[in-house]
Amino acid sequence: MKVAIYARVSTTEQTVQNQLLALEKYAKRMEWEYDIFVESESTRKTRPVKNNVYQALLRGEYDGLLIYKFDRWARSTTELISEMEVLVRRKVSIHSLNEGFDISSSMGQAMLTVISAFAQLERDLIRERTIAGLERAKAQGKKLGRPKGSKDKGYRKRRRIRE
Repeated sequence: MKVAIYARVSTTEQTVQNQLLALEKYAKRMEWEYDIFVESESTRKTRPVKNNVYQALLRGEYDGLLIYKFDRWARSTTELISEMEVLVRRKVSIHSLNEGFDISSSMGQAMLTVISAFAQLERDLIRERTIAGLERAKAQGKKLGRPKGSKDKGYRKRRRIRE
């Protein structure tokens, strides 16, 4: 079986190495042929690597998808469930290393819905705490955001010289 391994982190400060070590070990143990796709510094709306993997799966270039966790694949419950349903209908084998259940069954679909609902809840709570913290800081008179000109090339060069 040929699978697409997809790993994602949200920022360049994070690393996919922990995900990749576990995913490759699993693929080798299963004796699968695989290609690795890595996405870093993604946003909710722009994940070109993931989109390319999804399209390749739809075209039948891979028999399966191997991910570390379902929340690494999708950022919302709606996105996760709709894309997984399409892949299951196309007979794509989907393997999540951490969750470890078969989403092609009725029970697996239910478990996927529950897990994605909790992942969405976690994201929403983090967002609420972030907003509350920003409002508190603003009320205390703190300046929010990056320093003016921090995206200017000259600013970056000056910072590097001083470091």
